[in-house]
Formats: sequence, structure tokens, C-alpha cells
Amino acid sequence: MRPIAALFLVTLACCTDAWAADPPLERAANAVRVLNEIMQAPDKAIPRDLLQSAHAIAVVPDVIKAGFVVGGRRGEGLIAVKSTDGTWSNPSFVNLTGGSVGFQAGVSSTDVVLVFRTQRGVDSIVHGKFTLGADASAAAGPVGRTAQAATDAQLKAEILSYSRARGLFAGVALDGSVLSIDNKANQAIYGEGVTPRRIFEGGVSDVPNAVVDFRDRLEEYTAP
Repeated sequence: MRPIAALFLVTLACCTDAWAADPPLERAANAVRVLNEIMQAPDKAIPRDLLQSAHAIAVVPDVIKAGFVVGGRRGEGLIAVKSTDGTWSNPSFVNLTGGSVGFQAGVSSTDVVLVFRTQRGVDSIVHGKFTLGADASAAAGPVGRTAQAATDAQLKAEILSYSRARGLFAGVALDGSVLSIDNKANQAIYGEGVTPRRIFEGGVSDVPNAVVDFRDRLEEYTAP
């Protein structure tokens, strides 16, 4: 077998294994872990003033980017929105997908955090899905203790995006990626027929501790 063909088959096999869906409760626990690990390094974390003013926050652990010439990106996580009284909602499960074209081969995994800075982006995800950079402006977010060092482009963006790979946490451009509601995972946790709006507006009960923990961590990290 030619080396290029062999590399393609190895990459394809890795993609299949890496993109296997995690059980919802395992996904919630991973999202909590990622959020804790990022926020415990304040000099290199998301500025707390950006988190405190956010309309919604999504955490997508272990986003797999894989491909051979034509690449793909896929991850599964959670998103919670801030209520009118300033508290955080129960989270909805989401998927993050995207593609890229160019010479590439191999598989990599990163953790992704999205900070929604306007209500428009929240409204888009409530309706099912949206594309970063198209349905909502996006920019790589600043890191550190405060947002004062942010550029004009970052401050005007509706969504700030971050990634962590091999221990390095930084802003990252994710234009073209699609964030969509994972209705199957939502139904597994909250019951049949439960909509994202109902979840965000507090219309669910008997929420598992692993899912509640995500909301509680957001409360902790965005407290004044």
C-alpha cells in the first residue's frame, strides 16, 4: 500500500473512533472539568469581567480536528444562558462542527469555550443552530485578569472564542464552525419533547447533579 493511502486510512480510522459520542452525563462532567482547570489559572484564563457580562457560555471539551486534505472538526458540550435576574440557567447540550480545506493530515484534540456577548447569539442557538462568523460575529478572545487589553475587534464581536490544546489556553478563530442543539442528549437528560427554550427558562426538574454542577460553576466564576 502506498504511504499516502495508508496515512489516509489511519486518519479515517482515528476520525471514526474520536467522533464517537460521549454519554451526556460524562459530557457534563468533562465540561465542568475543563471550566475548572481553565479558571484556576487566572493570569491565563478568560477575564472575569467578560464572563460576568456574558449572555451565555458554552464549553465543548475534546473537540476533535482530523482530516486528510479535507478536514473536519467535531465536539460535544454544554451551553447555559444568563437569566434576567442574573442567575445561570440549566444547560442545554450542544454540538460543535466545522470543516476546513488544505494540506493537512492527522488528529488533534482541543477544549473550546465560547463567550456570548449579545442576546442575538443566544436567540440564534435557541432556534436550533448558527454559524460563527456568519450568523454572529466572532473573534479570538483575550486572556488574563481583565479585558482592558482587548482590541476593538474583540470588543465588538458578538462571540469570543477560546481553545486549549496541550496545556496552552488562548483565543482562537472559529469562523465557519456550526454550533447546534443536541436534541437527542437533551431528551436523554430532560425528557421527551423538552425544547432549549424550556431548559433555559427553568421549565425542567430532576436535573442530574453532574448537569447542575455546570450551572453552579458558572455561578461561582461569574460572581462579582
